[in-house]
Amino acid sequence: MASRSLPPISSLPSLTTSERAAILDQLFEPCVPLHTLSVDLLHSKNFTSYDDMIASIGLQLTDLAESESSSDKEWLERILQAHPRLGEKRVDSEQSRAEQAQLNTGENNQEVELMELNAEYEHTFPGLRYVAYKSIRRWQDEVNHYGSYASTN
Repeated sequence: MASRSLPPISSLPSLTTSERAAILDQLFEPCVPLHTLSVDLLHSKNFTSYDDMIASIGLQLTDLAESESSSDKEWLERILQAHPRLGEKRVDSEQSRAEQAQLNTGENNQEVELMELNAEYEHTFPGLRYVAYKSIRRWQDEVNHYGSYASTN
């Protein structure tokens, strides 16, 4: 998929459901549970910026996280699990493919180390995946940061 620019934020309410879902896919990961949660929000609320929209979706996710309902927790887990593990070969979004490509440069043992760190993190935090903005960190900084989460619990 070629990189696309986002439409003006003011146009979101007038877009079709599939166009709003495509925007979510471009900003996050392709994820039907996220579409179900947030596509209507993009239609019913006027946002001042994409940061404002993302913050509103963050509030929706927080509501799921704080809910007492087990189905809300499962729904949140499905959304969080849409993001690929660091070092994963199969990724659905253009943004994640670019992030993963940055991880696959350098040392040969990165893939093995990422698999081990993913397993340790997911054992420590069942149902969650470690997500980082790789483009702002060097490889060794990422490993140190990643490993510190799993080892503190």
